[in-house]
Amino acid sequence: MYSLLTNISLFADVSKLAVDDYVGFTFFVGCMAMMAASAFFFLSMNTFDRKWKTSVLVSGLITFIAAVHYWYMRDYWAANMESPTFFRYVDWVLTVPLMCVEFYLILKVAGAKRSLMWNMIWLSVIMLVTGYFGETLYRDQAWFWGLISGIAYFIIVAIIWVGPAKKLAVQAGGEVLKAHKTLCWFVLVGWAIYPIGYMAGTPGWYEGIFGGLPMDVIYNIGDAVNKIGFGLVIYNLAVTASAKETA
Repeated sequence: MYSLLTNISLFADVSKLAVDDYVGFTFFVGCMAMMAASAFFFLSMNTFDRKWKTSVLVSGLITFIAAVHYWYMRDYWAANMESPTFFRYVDWVLTVPLMCVEFYLILKVAGAKRSLMWNMIWLSVIMLVTGYFGETLYRDQAWFWGLISGIAYFIIVAIIWVGPAKKLAVQAGGEVLKAHKTLCWFVLVGWAIYPIGYMAGTPGWYEGIFGGLPMDVIYNIGDAVNKIGFGLVIYNLAVTASAKETA
């Protein structure tokens, strides 16, 4: 009975979304897309070599965590018509470090050390925590916290594009190098969507450029593209590399 009432309540929230509520639409689509991606990654675990299973499992966890948070964010938006910033950052502080872990997992074949993984994890946490400070707690100094967040982001970019991660990828070669390059582009271009959303939702010298843009739509599209895209790159690496090794 409780489950039935809960489902009715959830459908009632969804029914309140206006036909022109593009933010609510992207929350709903994002939730469904993340759920579908999670199911795909989890159900594909037996289609490639065992050494890639952890990488694909992490991809499934990333989209699963995001799906759960998008479920809550969708309902929060429907009930309050305001950005669910807290839930979004809780999602990011769990999923973004896992995306950094993916680099370590695919580069283990070339001898990647855990120090690489932890350096990227801590940088991602700094990037997210300072972003949260600027977007919620210290909005008058949003540009300052955004600057610190951006510095952490560019250090991550340097590590994977020209630093130790790149050297390991070149050493591994083949499908690992191809996957690494694609993931690097996701970080450089795909993750660049988030600073735009940040500037669209905070005060600063950039208001004349980005002010008024739908912050949540930008974030939602960025999440779907990056998290699902990351997972598909890892899945393709697992399948392709396993097929070549078998052959």
